[in-house]
Amino acid sequence: MEEFWLYFDIGRKHIADWEGYDHILFVVALCLSYTFADWKKLLILITAFTIGHSITLAVSALNYMNVPTNWIEFLIPVTIIITALSNLRVKETTKPGRFSPIYFLALFFGLIHGLGFSNYLKALLGRDENIITQLLAFNLGLEAGQLLIVAGILLITFLCTRVLRMTRRDYVVLMSGAVFGISLIMAIERWPFRKEDRSREGKGSGQLQQKKTEKENTVVFNNQVNKLLFI
Repeated sequence: MEEFWLYFDIGRKHIADWEGYDHILFVVALCLSYTFADWKKLLILITAFTIGHSITLAVSALNYMNVPTNWIEFLIPVTIIITALSNLRVKETTKPGRFSPIYFLALFFGLIHGLGFSNYLKALLGRDENIITQLLAFNLGLEAGQLLIVAGILLITFLCTRVLRMTRRDYVVLMSGAVFGISLIMAIERWPFRKEDRSREGKGSGQLQQKKTEKENTVVFNNQVNKLLFI
């Protein structure tokens, strides 16, 4: 059970880590058009995204699918750009309907983000019989962190539209524009056909990822040692 909570905590911290803010930006873009009163529609939207990234997270982490990392890193900001642009088309009184395309986009984009999560998780997973438990715990941790981000965005929306008296339209345009700008820069930096730049970036990001992985592996190792010592 300790191992379950260990991987749960790793998943929760991973999605909320500002070093990997691309996933945070996507959740932000996804939630901007909603308020606390729209929680049911938002729940459907987040569930669609969850289903998508859960599928590819499991399939890729278990080595049934392998997609080049540079393409995953590029496609993630592309999903954010498209989501931000879709927000700019929403009118003041318009909200996504029951079968709005945004739900299907959330599901499809979730598949892409799941590949990003899996690249991190594969560096931590062992090869023992507990791999399914580790995968489940990590995924649930992601959801816990994701829900905290959603709650934070809804609170910011409430403060801006009710306390600061911004119109819904102005708020959505301002925030979506900011998200779009950041994501566009990110996509340009991650353009997969720039071999020399990607090589340098890959080396730097690889070193950073290695440091994070080593840190997480140390936590996992120490936890396993403590369990053995206190059995």
